[in-house]
Amino acid sequence: MDVAGRPPMAAGYGIATDAEGMLPFDWAEQRLTESRNYWVCTTRADGRPHAMPVWGLWLDGAVFFSTDPGSVKGRNLAARPDAVVHLESGDELVLAEGRVERISGAEVPAEFADRYDEKYGHRIDLADPSFACYRLRPDRVIAWREKDFPTSATAYSP
Repeated sequence: MDVAGRPPMAAGYGIATDAEGMLPFDWAEQRLTESRNYWVCTTRADGRPHAMPVWGLWLDGAVFFSTDPGSVKGRNLAARPDAVVHLESGDELVLAEGRVERISGAEVPAEFADRYDEKYGHRIDLADPSFACYRLRPDRVIAWREKDFPTSATAYSP
């Protein structure tokens, strides 16, 4: 993410307008890398939201995760690929917004299976035809620390 600024929020939140206190992107990237669970937020056909935790990895500037294409989130993403991925903490918030794409085993980074196995103790077989991998390359990442929210709130974009 090349550009850092303030997230667009109503004036009542008291977000600082200068750059002092903004978080460097490596702060957000560390949390994206270390998070155990990633909440994937999608939209159902009738407009209702759907959120579900998944295991995943931050690799090559994207969130990678798998889900059954027939699951609610799989069906939602097939019809409406815009999504939000939110990490576990609300005190050290990181969320990524963007379009999710289903990718084939050949498009999955080579280190995915090894890093996934290291992180979760579960080996994914990329050659399994039932395996479905998804990638969210964020259009925007928003991050802040609750303890200093007005000055740490930062939005990053490519």
